[in-house]
Amino acid sequence: MDAVILEQMRNVDIRAVDPAMLVDINDVYVDQDLPRRERIREFVRQIGNPYCFRVGKIAVKVNYARNGVTLDDRLESMLVKL
Repeated sequence: MDAVILEQMRNVDIRAVDPAMLVDINDVYVDQDLPRRERIREFVRQIGNPYCFRVGKIAVKVNYARNGVTLDDRLESMLVKL
């Protein structure tokens, strides 16, 4: 996945997205025994857009600070909690 695609995903207007088209994060399973890079890759493969997903019936849009914790760090943190 390149920077252009990630930027497009980041710019999605959550208000214009049909929640039924989003992946429910509760349905995502990532094997914690995989190396970090593989866990992130598997999460993104399953969730589609790491910036927009559902939690139950609620559509969620996630933003990450450009000068703080990296997307990799946030995804890793989310994966640890799954």
